[in-house]
Amino acid sequence: MRGGRWADVPRRVRAVVAVTVAVFAYGTVVHLTQLYLGGLDPYPSMPGWLAVYFVSLTLLDPAAAVLLALRRRAGLVLGVVVLVTDALANAYANYVVDRAGGVTPGRVGQAVITALAVGLLLAAPRIAPWLSGRPLFRRPLADR
Repeated sequence: MRGGRWADVPRRVRAVVAVTVAVFAYGTVVHLTQLYLGGLDPYPSMPGWLAVYFVSLTLLDPAAAVLLALRRRAGLVLGVVVLVTDALANAYANYVVDRAGGVTPGRVGQAVITALAVGLLLAAPRIAPWLSGRPLFRRPLADR
């Protein structure tokens, strides 16, 4: 993210986007690992709707990462939506579905995801002006 498409972007904005892309790449690996290890039912203790949401992150996380890396505003919007809904989904999983008391690894993870969601939500207005709202694919001139 040093040159080319990012050359005119302030270092702080590039740093926030780079960290965000890394977070989504990490999330992609986590969800792929859970699918690999869990097979057809990677979240057996979760309600079906919640399991479907967690599986969908296998596609949504890398989509947000790629769109952000391509400097698209849609990646920022998708990233905020994914992190906020992921924080809410993990809160439900860790405080409603999981009846264990005290601090658990899942609750620590949920706190981290919530902090990331709040951080990106607060940073979004400063990042958005540096991202493009143009479409990924342009229509041919004949169609315009």
